[in-house]
This record gives sequence, C-alpha cells and structure tokens, in this order.
Amino acid sequence: MDTLESAVTGQPSHRPAFLRGWRPWVIGGAILLFGWFLFARNGKKEPAANPAGRPVPVAVAQARKGDMAVHLSGLGTVTALNSVTVKSRVDGQLVRIAFTEGQMVREGDLLAEIDPRPFKVQLMQAEGQFAKDQAASLNALADLKRLQGLVQQGIISRQQLDTQTSAVAQFDAALKSDQAQIESAKLNLVYSRITAPIAGRVGLRLVDAGNMVRATDPNGLATIAPIQPINVVFAVPADNIQQVLSRTAKGGKLPVEAWDRDLKTRLATGALAAIDNQVDTATGTVRLKALFSNADRALFPNQFVNAQLLVDTLQGVVIIPTAAIQRGPQGSFVYMVKADSTVDLRIIEPRATDGDATAVSKGLSGGEIVVTDGLEKLRPGSKVALPKAPGAKS
Repeated sequence: MDTLESAVTGQPSHRPAFLRGWRPWVIGGAILLFGWFLFARNGKKEPAANPAGRPVPVAVAQARKGDMAVHLSGLGTVTALNSVTVKSRVDGQLVRIAFTEGQMVREGDLLAEIDPRPFKVQLMQAEGQFAKDQAASLNALADLKRLQGLVQQGIISRQQLDTQTSAVAQFDAALKSDQAQIESAKLNLVYSRITAPIAGRVGLRLVDAGNMVRATDPNGLATIAPIQPINVVFAVPADNIQQVLSRTAKGGKLPVEAWDRDLKTRLATGALAAIDNQVDTATGTVRLKALFSNADRALFPNQFVNAQLLVDTLQGVVIIPTAAIQRGPQGSFVYMVKADSTVDLRIIEPRATDGDATAVSKGLSGGEIVVTDGLEKLRPGSKVALPKAPGAKS
C-alpha cells in the first residue's frame, strides 16, 4: 500500500512501519462484523411464521352442532339381477328380426323368427302317420272283438285271441308315439318364433336375418339384461363389517345411495340386500349387495358407481370440516380463531368422519371458528386475516 501511495504521489511514504498494511485488516473485519450482525438478526425469528407481525391470510369455517349421518363408502359395480343370452332352440334360417337394439322388451315379446315351413312339413308328416296308425288300430280292435266271440263259441284257439290282443296293444303304442311326434313338430313350430324369456333391455344384435342359426351356436342372437330393479355390488373394509351386522340384526333395511364417480350427483337410492359370507383376503374387504328400483333408469349394467351405506346417525354433535383437523404428538388438534383475530391451539377428540365432515366429541362447541386453510403458517398466538364476506367494502 505504501509503495502504491508513493507511486501515485511521487513522494516517499512517511507512515510508521507498524501502521503499514492496516487498511485490509480493518475492511475485512468490518465485513465479518456486518455478516455476523445479519446472521444474528435472521436467527432471532419469532416462533410464529409471521415475524413482522403481519396477519396470516387463512380460510375458516364455523363449527356447527347438529346431526351427522355416518356412511361406509366403497366403489361398486352395477349388475343386473340376471342376464340371459337369447338362443335358438331349433336349426333353421333366420327370416326376421323383430327387435331394435337397446329396446326394452317384456317377457314373451317376439324377438326373431326362423323359417317355419320345415316344421310345418314335419307336423303334417306326423299327423299323417298318426291317421294311418289310428286306422290300423281301429281295424285291429274290430278283429279282436270278432275273435273274442269265436273263442267263446270254441271255433278258434285261445292263442289267436292273445295274438290279436297283442297287436291291438302295439297299435295303441304306435298311436302314442305318433302323438308325441305331432307334439314335437308343434313345439318346433313354436320354437321357430323366438320370444323374450325375461323382461329387460336387449343388447346389440349378434346375428342378421338370412343367416342359418343352430341350437348349438354359442353366442346366440342377443342378450337381455333387466334393469328394473337392479343391483349394485360394492366392498367395505372388513373392520367395519361388525358395525353393519349389528345394524342389520336390529331389523330394517339399511339405506344405500349410488353416486357418480366424482361424488357430485346422486344417481339412485336403494337398500342393502345381502352380505357376502367371507372376507376377501387379497383386499381385506367384504362384498355387499344393494337393490335399487331404478325407476328412472339412471343405473346401467356394469357401470361403476360410488356406493354409500348409511350405518349410523350421530345426533347433537359438533361438526367441523375434516380439513381443519391436524395431528401431532399431543393428538388431534385444530386452530381456533379468537375474538382478537389470533389463533389458539385446541386439542380435540374426533368421533366419526363422513366425507368432508368430522364429528367432534369434545374440545369444541358449536359456533366457534376453526381454520381450514393456511394451517402450515400458524403457531399458537399468530394473528390471522379472515376472509371478507361477499359484498363487504375494502
């Protein structure tokens, strides 16, 4: 530094030797002192997350006192009570389709028709054979009556009478066989008209008119699925099955609601119909079946829905949003907003949760304000800024 000063001024430096080089040390020390001051200042933060004392913006809700329904929810599948594949019972050419895809049909409605002419011919043949055998039977019966008189007169032997009696019996058996052939031909003629075995909605057509169909075809012509009434099969945790069993043991039907996937629209309301007899070890759940009248046809076979089973109704409890509840070493707690817009940590005891609402058995009373959003910035005693009511002036 002295050399630099001499070079600039052109004069030799007269500073004592022990003072030479002091400036770099002073500047460095000042920088270190300033850095330590900033570090110490930043390290002295208040416990609250707003060290400057600014209110923390939060969302709040009011605890209310009332009744809360407790539901068990599970993903369910809509299933038809029974599903039928419509098949032909005879072989032949399909000449007519009498239904529209997706049509609602009643039991006995005509669905399709197979060419009936071959079965009419079979019926005529069977009736002709019956008439022929009937004439022969009448002739054999007349001969039997004549032989009976001759035997009484001793003109013929008893053996001839027995032979004629056997012939009459054979013709009677032939007539029965012919009658069976007639009934079979009539039945085939009936089967040429394919009717709906049950009521329900017809699916897509699997065979077109003009094709040959056979009774052994695996796919059939179409399927029919009844949709009124209809079932919903869903699963609930095995830990809750005793709660369901205890309610069903008291009698009555437990209400079940079917909601869409987003849980925004209730599709139908029904009742619990059956409980499976074992726990699914792979999922730890038990399957339940609910029956819905489905009067408005809102439920569709194989549709996925959210089923909610009502298992209890808590009366006169304090209800708060589930989002307000926090958990710590001391248990469940909420931040309660006091009159001076500061928050206080309140230990609570949740009793039951249903969707976005939780019933609290102790720790809160109706009308108190709890924080539901902005919780991560709060400490006991923090000041909060409450949201303004709609239409309030700034």
